[in-house]
Amino acid sequence: MSFRPERLAEAIKKEVSDLLRGELKDPRIGFVSITSVEVSKDLRYAVIFASVYGSPAEQKATIEALQNAQGYIRSELGKRIRLRHTPEITFKLDESIERGARLIALMEKVRGKDDSGNE
Repeated sequence: MSFRPERLAEAIKKEVSDLLRGELKDPRIGFVSITSVEVSKDLRYAVIFASVYGSPAEQKATIEALQNAQGYIRSELGKRIRLRHTPEITFKLDESIERGARLIALMEKVRGKDDSGNE
């Protein structure tokens, strides 16, 4: 990835995080954090990865609410970030934190069996 898409990805991440924290009032949006943003080389498309705390149903509802609000979020990005064309945005659920927590729990479980003398 070249330097400009990386800078734009960081700017989008910051601005969307600020929007989620302060301006979006949809009750379906739970505890969500933006983990990363991938911007295409031509700066026309951006995929925003969001990590959502909660049950799978709450995660699905949050991602759907973000998809419904993407027009508003895109227009706000256009006002806050000076670009000729504001990228089309898409939200995707980032499950990497959840997978990491499950992996750590499994490792702890295995370690607990090894410490008790069962090998």
